[in-house]
Amino acid sequence: MNTRTADMGFDATAPGPAAAAPACTHCGEPTARAEAQRVLDADGAPYCCDGCLAAAQWIREADLGDYYRLRTATAGRVGEDLPDLSVWDREDLLREHAHAIAGGRRITLLTDGMRCAACAWLIQKALAREPGVREVTANAVTGRLRIDWDPARTPLSAVLHRLAALGYRPYLATGDARERARTAERNRWLLRLGIAGIGMFQAMMMAEALYLDFNNTMPAATRDFFRWLTFLLSTPVVFYSGWPFLSGMWRELRARHVGMDTLIATSTLLAYFASVFETIRGGQHVWYDAAVMFVFLLLAARMLEQRARNVASAQVDALARARPAFATRETADGGRESVPLAELRVGDVACVAAGEPVPADGMLLDGPAWLEESLLTGEPGAVRRDPGDTVYAGTVNREAPARVRVTCTGPQTRLSQLTRLVEEAQAHRPRLARLADRIGSRFVVGLLCVAALVYLGWRVHDPSRAFEVTLALLVISCPCALSLAVPTALAAAHGALARLGVLATRADALDTLAKATDLVFDKTGTLSDECPVLATVEAVEGFDPDAALAIAAALERDAGHPFAAAFAHADTGLAVADMRTVPGNGVEGTVQGRHWRLGQAAFAGGDVDDGAIWLGDGRRPVARFVLRETLRPDAADAVRDLRALGLRLHLCSGDAAGPVQAAADALDIADVHARQRPEDKLAVVRGLQAQGRIVAMVGDGLNDAPVLAGADVSLAMDRGAALAQRAADLVMTGPTLLRIPAAVRLARRSRRIIRQNFAWALGYNILAVPLAAAGVVTPLIAAIGMAGSSLAVTLNALRLARRTS
Repeated sequence: MNTRTADMGFDATAPGPAAAAPACTHCGEPTARAEAQRVLDADGAPYCCDGCLAAAQWIREADLGDYYRLRTATAGRVGEDLPDLSVWDREDLLREHAHAIAGGRRITLLTDGMRCAACAWLIQKALAREPGVREVTANAVTGRLRIDWDPARTPLSAVLHRLAALGYRPYLATGDARERARTAERNRWLLRLGIAGIGMFQAMMMAEALYLDFNNTMPAATRDFFRWLTFLLSTPVVFYSGWPFLSGMWRELRARHVGMDTLIATSTLLAYFASVFETIRGGQHVWYDAAVMFVFLLLAARMLEQRARNVASAQVDALARARPAFATRETADGGRESVPLAELRVGDVACVAAGEPVPADGMLLDGPAWLEESLLTGEPGAVRRDPGDTVYAGTVNREAPARVRVTCTGPQTRLSQLTRLVEEAQAHRPRLARLADRIGSRFVVGLLCVAALVYLGWRVHDPSRAFEVTLALLVISCPCALSLAVPTALAAAHGALARLGVLATRADALDTLAKATDLVFDKTGTLSDECPVLATVEAVEGFDPDAALAIAAALERDAGHPFAAAFAHADTGLAVADMRTVPGNGVEGTVQGRHWRLGQAAFAGGDVDDGAIWLGDGRRPVARFVLRETLRPDAADAVRDLRALGLRLHLCSGDAAGPVQAAADALDIADVHARQRPEDKLAVVRGLQAQGRIVAMVGDGLNDAPVLAGADVSLAMDRGAALAQRAADLVMTGPTLLRIPAAVRLARRSRRIIRQNFAWALGYNILAVPLAAAGVVTPLIAAIGMAGSSLAVTLNALRLARRTS
């Protein structure tokens, strides 16, 4: 019932039929009819229950009463008894659905009662007043709610109790819930479009009979019969199918912002009510056909835009649905038990049957196994993984059962991190979309002024055509194409980008990448193989080579360096104390009571910078390690494609000059910078930017985080450090470098299509406005022209959704 009343624009303050009970001021539900049974507040306003009364009183006492003035849909019914929310404080639930942030935790929820912008405003204001709540973001479009809170100051259940007390019940934001909500929304839009289509075709048949009466020989009774039939057919089209535009106009007027929906709804209602008036008085013209065609064609364009948005979020939805609800865990006695995903712990052994998804990130124990990783990497087909390899949640096990030792669960898995990155990017509107909104809004205001002048002019010149010409002007010049030009193209482009295996984490990343002139590469882990091999171990001054190797392996165990894997085979489990990373130099820590440094020669205590890794105490070295690394197999092809796109390429690495120059020579990169600390890399980028260049940076390690953040646009490799991925604007979900030129081509193509859409939309309106003002086009032709323009830019934008190589 709540959904239906919200969908039809129910207003709790509107008077109902005399026989009906008054509606609840808070939720809109009917109250008890008997006066003695009603719940009334001090001002005599009726409420259906004590819960709604308490919610309204709290809202007014908190000075948030503007909610009732601004809302366009009612809240959910609070009820007498609030649900038990203590389950939300369970650690297993929080571990699965919340993640740690600075100063607390963050969780994303769904609520089914948030139906308008005023609801989102109320939720944000109300929850922000709860102790321990750091930030609240509510999205009325998606029904999603993000809460940042400090568990040390307040439990989550206390925050959600306030939410429920206002009539908004919380739910876990699972992939299934999102899918069900989107399916229901799509079905509603399809029903609207179907009714509009049926009504339009039938109304056009009636209108055709009237148009064919060239000599006015049709009897008045027959003419009126056709008009009343058209009225009956048009009414559900205008007020049901056209409801998204009518409600959009109401929201825009409430917000004192005139936009596209205002012009659409105004034109439709003018054509409809003017036709009703002419039907009643037996006038010469009616315009039902223009109104219904206007609604049908615009709904079609709006649905195409939504399709583009759904394509953009399809990758995120697939990620959310990839995790199973339960996992099979191996018990201490070798048996198996089925447990909720939230009960998996680091160190558990998960058993994955053939055809099932991996429940958590971990290390493969049995093998070889074939895993389908296309969801995360975009690469088709199964990939062989051997014992000891890392496997990720959401990948599908093929052919044979496998056992995985869990290393990451819940929000810490790579699957959850990628989902979170994209959701945060989609919460922000790109600069181009904001610019299009501003242009469209100003155009609407100017057009309304022009329409008023045109009407006055035609009243003087030919009063009989004044209304028809003004209506045609409003319809044909509606800036739908202008408003759709950018968001539809960007939505389609981000969907195509996700299919390439590149996820945007910043709204404007694609536009900046399209304008990039220079691209700076890191070397280790980016252009070269991320797992170099230890070639030789040379001890100095008689130090035991095996002992040196064991110390180096211990220091590298938790360092997160790209070359840490080269020492993993020699890890004997030595304990390390006070371990820390020194960016641009190496790592240091205490092993067996002695302080050691591992990294550059000068850092370890040596004086020969030969590109090797040295172990020492800072005063003198004791061992030298030579690593052998190879370029990625696709590095040469990626560099060649990028150069063909006109980008200037640079290599900037923290490694010694010898290995860096060798890689540059192999890839024919002229501008080379070796032994670069993080601040040196950033200085290189700043120098290019000072020359007016637009710089893209590709990196993967902790040392790259500052320069990734400082570049105009940045790309992080799929297996890079978490800090680097947070600093980057785009994250590649697979190891191939060929994604980079493909992303650049897609970015440039999307920018070109946006320009085409802008040119078409502006050119169409520049041509259409004078023609309509001159009375050359009828309202029906205007509706066809305007909707055709919107469909043109939408279909042009959807070309970006084609698979891009």
